[in-house]
Amino acid sequence: MKRNKFYSGIATALLASTVALAGCSFGSDESSGDSDTGGSSGESVTVDVFQFKVEFKEQFEELVSKYEEENPDVNINVKTVGGGNDYGASLKTSFSSGEEPDIFNVGGPTDVDEYESYLADLSDTAAADAALEGTLTGVSRDDKVLGLPFNQEGYGLLYNKQVFEEAGINPDEITTFEALEEAVQTLDSQKDELGIDAPFAFPAKEKWVMGNHLANAYLADEFNHSVMEAYEADTVEFAMGDQMKRFTDLQNEYSVQPTLSLDYSQQVEENFSLGKVALIQQGNWVYNTIESMDPEFAQNNVGLLPIPVEGYEGSIPVGVPNYWVVNKESDDEVVQASKDFLDWMYTSDTGKKFVTEEFKFIPAYEGYEDLEIADPISQEIYNYAKEGNTLGWVFLGAPTGWTEGALGVAMQEYIAGDITWDEVEQKATKAWEESRQ
Repeated sequence: MKRNKFYSGIATALLASTVALAGCSFGSDESSGDSDTGGSSGESVTVDVFQFKVEFKEQFEELVSKYEEENPDVNINVKTVGGGNDYGASLKTSFSSGEEPDIFNVGGPTDVDEYESYLADLSDTAAADAALEGTLTGVSRDDKVLGLPFNQEGYGLLYNKQVFEEAGINPDEITTFEALEEAVQTLDSQKDELGIDAPFAFPAKEKWVMGNHLANAYLADEFNHSVMEAYEADTVEFAMGDQMKRFTDLQNEYSVQPTLSLDYSQQVEENFSLGKVALIQQGNWVYNTIESMDPEFAQNNVGLLPIPVEGYEGSIPVGVPNYWVVNKESDDEVVQASKDFLDWMYTSDTGKKFVTEEFKFIPAYEGYEDLEIADPISQEIYNYAKEGNTLGWVFLGAPTGWTEGALGVAMQEYIAGDITWDEVEQKATKAWEESRQ
């Protein structure tokens, strides 16, 4: 089995620096001084943050409030766009309308290319110095660090432990596609007795679920699990296209319908969190949402299965999903205030506690040795990373807009019955190659 140095480096560094840890828009604390970000005297500074992560919107805004209490000369405005909305398109609109944010998010090297002229060098920040080995690769240019990692995330198939037990399914035995297919058929045959509407909730309305995460599991191998190899590739071959097709078909066929109108919120909140389905393709970022719906279910009844990929049985994709960047076109004092805030979030005691306990993040930074990962889904993902059972996140190296605008759209057309799977691959390949010319 191939193992990418990037991800084995993350796993090694994660284990070394966070060994004490148990687990696809911030109040003064005397002990929160890992970085010197004290409030300045003089006129106030306003920092506008434009971020995509809806799952921690309330927690992030709470942390912002804490930072403003500790730094009364800094005002931070947060705008969150994500979930069922297109963050990338909204960000472009923000820039084109002249409402450029001071802090925003990029996904990886292709986004860095698009916004590089706006990106401040963050090499002098404490957060950049603390970032785990390998996590800055996709956002580094000419010895400059242009982004700071959000966190580490992983994904696969989240399943309802109680439903599996009642159906007589042993999740430890589901390591191949055939075993998964058999388990899904068992769930479907017993759905009335189990009290579920369908085995899956497959949100085909969300192009990112398919074009980013589903596809990534089957594209990682051909790019050696390296986001930079994907970034530098002139074409995509879909070497595991047949596997991608059958996994798509399985989810679509055994899902609540119609899948093309099923969105992320319906998938996670209305269906999985309320026990109407047994399986969803998602990652640890959904924990806060599930907990808000049913804390007991979130804490005790959600398990994680790897997406079945031949040659990588028992492995899950783990990587950095997004990066914070600072707009260097902002006033100098705003740029510095933005850096100070990001440093405080990831290196102060208050910030680190919030990152692990409230955001439920798997840290992408050193200095978290005495803190615990707060939720069981992230704990499972941490265990996979610690053991080296990971696939790379290569989709962030795809051409700008390709994962959703080309592949995701084509997969929706396939699900609608308008094109064949061969045409999905042909359309997506053509779009990749044209973007790289």
